[in-house]
Amino acid sequence: MINTRCEELRIEVNKFHKNHPEVWNLFCKFAFEKINQGHNYYGAKSVMERVRWETSAGGKSPKINNNYVAFYSRRFSGDHPEYSEFFRTRSQISNFYPPKYKHDEPIEEETK
Repeated sequence: MINTRCEELRIEVNKFHKNHPEVWNLFCKFAFEKINQGHNYYGAKSVMERVRWETSAGGKSPKINNNYVAFYSRRFSGDHPEYSEFFRTRSQISNFYPPKYKHDEPIEEETK
């Protein structure tokens, strides 16, 4: 059962991630570009805007929800703990809100 908006978003972003692995690959590529340029901190939203720009060149760009950016930055920090502070994160207030949609059936949450 989905109890919070954060859980609901996590399920959505995991489905998106599974269907669009190129977004994750580009997100990491552009984050590492900034790291290699000497940046100690950078904005995850800026990285995602670059991903949007690059994927739109082909004409069939995936619709990347702005709510997904926080999950991508946290995934990056988890996968690359040596850069865990590269993206500054805030607490996710969606943890304190109920789900946006009514879910009649239990939904299994996918992991990485």
